[in-house]
Amino acid sequence: MTSAGFNVTSSLTLVGFSSLSGHSSLLFFVFLLLYLFVLFSDSLVIYIICSQRALHRPMFAFVASLLLNSLTASTLIYPKLLSDLLLSGAGLVQVSRTLCLCQGFFVSTLGGASFMLLSAMAFDRYLSICHPMHYAVLVTPAKVVLMLLFCWMLPVILGVVSMLQASRLPLCRVQLNRAFCDIFSIVSLSCGGAEAQLSGIYNLLFTAVIIFLPATFMIFSYARILFICLRRSRSFSSKALQTCLPHLLVFFNYTISVYLDLMLRRLQSNRESDTTLITSIVILIIPTVLDPVVYGLKLKEVFTHVKRLLSCRRDSCLKPPDSGTMLCYEELRKEPEHMNPSDCRVKLMRKHYNKSHC
Repeated sequence: MTSAGFNVTSSLTLVGFSSLSGHSSLLFFVFLLLYLFVLFSDSLVIYIICSQRALHRPMFAFVASLLLNSLTASTLIYPKLLSDLLLSGAGLVQVSRTLCLCQGFFVSTLGGASFMLLSAMAFDRYLSICHPMHYAVLVTPAKVVLMLLFCWMLPVILGVVSMLQASRLPLCRVQLNRAFCDIFSIVSLSCGGAEAQLSGIYNLLFTAVIIFLPATFMIFSYARILFICLRRSRSFSSKALQTCLPHLLVFFNYTISVYLDLMLRRLQSNRESDTTLITSIVILIIPTVLDPVVYGLKLKEVFTHVKRLLSCRRDSCLKPPDSGTMLCYEELRKEPEHMNPSDCRVKLMRKHYNKSHC
């Protein structure tokens, strides 16, 4: 329906995959594999952090929160993407404006929460390396919980305002050349005017507060850490930089993806291009896929438990007890008063773990 020269329709059209309509089956298979990998890898690292008491530390709490954030974003985007590919054959996808706004809200808030969590990790590493004597007092479990709540609640509050502003804008176009919805793209479909300008200014402030300020803080924190490491011993510097490396890799991963997306939006303005489709896919795939890989391989404490869990062979786990084990139980049965029951357990634990069994 059209009124006063602008479109007030309640539905939008995603045309991102229309140029790839002949490869819908291949795209569906690729995105399905990626989604399954994200589900498995994120869940594995989160499970290891939650189940291992030795990993119940602030740094790993932030890592688990970031992976949970990534897992939530993937669950909100990948299934919808797969259903669009399956039902529409990579053609035009009709989506209600309300659903598009909701998806854009979650994309914006979860993306902003990722940068906030990364800045919290940088702050944690800064205090741990630059102020180790005060770290236990400054970073308590209660303060970690408050920091996590702040990292999630601030993007949510700002995202609600952005979504409400976008929902009031009259639209002159209804086609989005992207794989999924986001608030910036919805605003770009508006007819202009004072409300559109106000929404654009607010979105710039939203980006500055949620992305650029945390990124600036992270750069300052890691620069300060590097300066401290240059003044300390080589062993101290090596250990400190080793713990910071995964966070830096993830930070550059997010920053480069967002920077490419924002720059291409700015350069292309209102023109539709296949490049916008590529950047929308890149900003989805790269962070969600690489995050668990980086934290699973680069964090030594996590990688040790991942390797131990994945290297457990079924034949060794189900292997019947050998003669030494049977002798231990026989001693316990014959002379229980002279043998501590924990002796057998300790002996068995040493026997299995020293051989890298389960």
